Amino acid sequence: MILFAPVAALGAVLFTVPGAVLPAYSALFMDSLAAFVKSYFPVFMLGALFGKLIDVSGFARALAAAISRAAGRRHAMLGIVVICALMVYGGVSVFVVAFAVYPFAAELFREAAIPKRLIPATMSLGTFTFAMDALPGSPQIQNIIPTTFFGTTTMAAPILGPIGGVFILAVGMLYLDSRRRAAAAAGEGYGTGHFNEPEAPDTSARVSPYLAFLPLAVVAVMNIVFTEAIPRWYGPTTTLALTPAATPLVLDVSRQIGVWAVEAALVLGIATVVVFAWSRVSVSFAKASQLAITGCLLATLNTASEFGFGAVIAALPGFVAIQSAMKAIANPLVNEAVTVTALAGMTGSASGGLSLALAAMAGQFKAAALAANIPFDVLHRVAAMACGGMDTLPHNGAIITLLAITGLTHRQAYGDIFVITCIKTTAVFVVIAVYYATGIV
Repeated sequence: MILFAPVAALGAVLFTVPGAVLPAYSALFMDSLAAFVKSYFPVFMLGALFGKLIDVSGFARALAAAISRAAGRRHAMLGIVVICALMVYGGVSVFVVAFAVYPFAAELFREAAIPKRLIPATMSLGTFTFAMDALPGSPQIQNIIPTTFFGTTTMAAPILGPIGGVFILAVGMLYLDSRRRAAAAAGEGYGTGHFNEPEAPDTSARVSPYLAFLPLAVVAVMNIVFTEAIPRWYGPTTTLALTPAATPLVLDVSRQIGVWAVEAALVLGIATVVVFAWSRVSVSFAKASQLAITGCLLATLNTASEFGFGAVIAALPGFVAIQSAMKAIANPLVNEAVTVTALAGMTGSASGGLSLALAAMAGQFKAAALAANIPFDVLHRVAAMACGGMDTLPHNGAIITLLAITGLTHRQAYGDIFVITCIKTTAVFVVIAVYYATGIV
């Protein structure tokens, strides 16, 4: 994406306005890329560091072990979904979640005689769906990006979001349980001859599960606290002048609340891990932080390149035809949902598709919402949930990584993941229907 996004964008300029290739690269692509990095790099960096420290401290494994013991064989699938959801809502990277939870998922599924091929779909339900972008307050980037476009906070649509989340969890679990029962009826167990089989996880209580949960709770709770407190501290705008001679900078605080609140919450979460697991964290902090920063740089620049691509495409004459075609969808919320989930599917990235769509069409979405008296909070939640819909098509990087970790192929496991993807996408339109039927936000 870092290499080919500018090539594709400038190729479109070359075939449209040949003399504008270099100005478009500097003034549109690079400016937009830099603006994205400026706005979101701290979130990527702190989130990556927090997730890595949760991993090396043993907190992730301790929490997974405790919930897997509580769930047992009878509720193996629900237990894995809960483990993944708690970690994601607590600010842990989806990649850290996959590595930490897989050994426990394999052990539970083996004991319960549930086919291993259902592990990726089960983990996907807990990781890539309701906890990531439906529940208000989620510190994941998919719930943060809309805040800077719509002037909302991560707590947007505090009723609609959970309604969508409950729909996803309930329907997803019904589907997974039906697949489990069908396999049991056919006499299919966990299976043999699998690849990447983990060793039996260590479930001994080296770390208290309550202590392991504490950093996640700190991030979730303090994100809400800072979301409420920051506007009271600064007001709608703030003026920055570090010296009397400096030209004052006026900053629109309303567009920064979501980002600042998550950043502050993640800092406190990191501090909590360091304080309570210093002996384990200090040994490998240098290596862990290097790996975290390397990963966050790649993730940030990947998404920023997609953002720059969207800015260039939106400036081309041909984009007018796309906008005109999208206006054929008269309903503004359905229009937004279709646009965002389609672009997320094309790019194979929730954050990439979301940033691309909002960079190009946020103004159009807001104008349509104002005309229809739709609160921007609803725009935020619909966009966030839609980006986590069709993004999980077969070429999605997180899906490829999850399958690699579990030692399964697309042929073996992707069919069930796709059903979870369709349930997640359907939930967006359920939320839209609920809004129009009740008017609740």
